[in-house]
Amino acid sequence: MKLFEQAEFLLHITRTRDIVRRYFVVNGFDGALTMLGLIIGFLVSAPADLSVIINACLGAAIALGMSGFSSAYVSESAERQRALGKLEEAMISDLQDSAHGEAARSVPLLIALINGLAPLVISLLILMPLLLSDAGFSMPVPPLYAAIFVALVLVFLLGVFLSRIAGISWLRSGIQTLLIAVVTIVLIYLFAGQ
Repeated sequence: MKLFEQAEFLLHITRTRDIVRRYFVVNGFDGALTMLGLIIGFLVSAPADLSVIINACLGAAIALGMSGFSSAYVSESAERQRALGKLEEAMISDLQDSAHGEAARSVPLLIALINGLAPLVISLLILMPLLLSDAGFSMPVPPLYAAIFVALVLVFLLGVFLSRIAGISWLRSGIQTLLIAVVTIVLIYLFAGQ
């Protein structure tokens, strides 16, 4: 619990809670739409072995996670060091050993973890029907269609999460994000399903 309290304190003094929340939603959405795109792409292509589909999707999920982690870490490290430098100039003091110095070092890592884990975890949740089917579990519907359903539910839930932030209707926000996923599916069918 102390670790979470420390993280909360560091996010508070750097005023980065909004950034963490935004990165979670943006990259979670990227993960969901990327998996949705891959799965629809496999549906409109020549039949492929389930293991090929899983490996392609896992490769994309890991790449999204690494991209999210590394890009956020590099950019946030630079931003936090810049902010710390400005604060040190204003206070005419070295703050490396202070809470602000610790925040400049720790917050980029925390933000990078959220930025990388969001698309990876959401992608893995979407892939769960494929992984279960590959492991021999009987599915009530074909695994690709089950994965599409999971993706649509997660996209809707991201919209609901956004509604809580914005203070708007959860249903409206969920439907808006769901429409984006549906438009993505239609575009893939139009351009790849030829």
